Parts: sequence; C-alpha cells; structure tokens
Amino acid sequence: MAGPSNPIPKGGWIRVTKVRVRPDEPFEKALRRFKKKCNKEGLMQRLKEINYYEKPSERRRRKLAKAIARQASTNEPA
Repeated sequence: MAGPSNPIPKGGWIRVTKVRVRPDEPFEKALRRFKKKCNKEGLMQRLKEINYYEKPSERRRRKLAKAIARQASTNEPA
C-alpha cells in the first residue's frame, strides 16, 4: 500500500502563510484575510490531497470542472 506523499519538500522548507494584524483591525477581519490567502495559495486543497485518496476519475472530473470555470470566466463580455 502506497502512503500519501510527503507534505514537506525535499529541502525541508515549509511555506508559512502569514497575515499581519493592524493595530486598529478587528480579529475577524484579519482571520477573513488569512482564510482568503490560504485559499488562494491552495493550502486546503493540498491538505485534502495529502490526507484523502482521490480516484483518478474524480481527479479528472475536478480538473475538467476547473478548466470549464476558467474558460467561462475568460469568455465573459466586459
């Protein structure tokens, strides 16, 4: 049985997502910025890839849906 891929790169460096909280900024707003940044970097998707097995057919379906969404967003009239 093949285990999940190693989440730590060969060099041993781990990318850390950071958000600076401004002195007059509410915590909820900083948390929202942090979640958005993690989502943009694909952190949660990477964790799911590591922790759960995805069937090849599901992987193809997900990639196809992503490509269709990307194509639709580029073809929208301005």
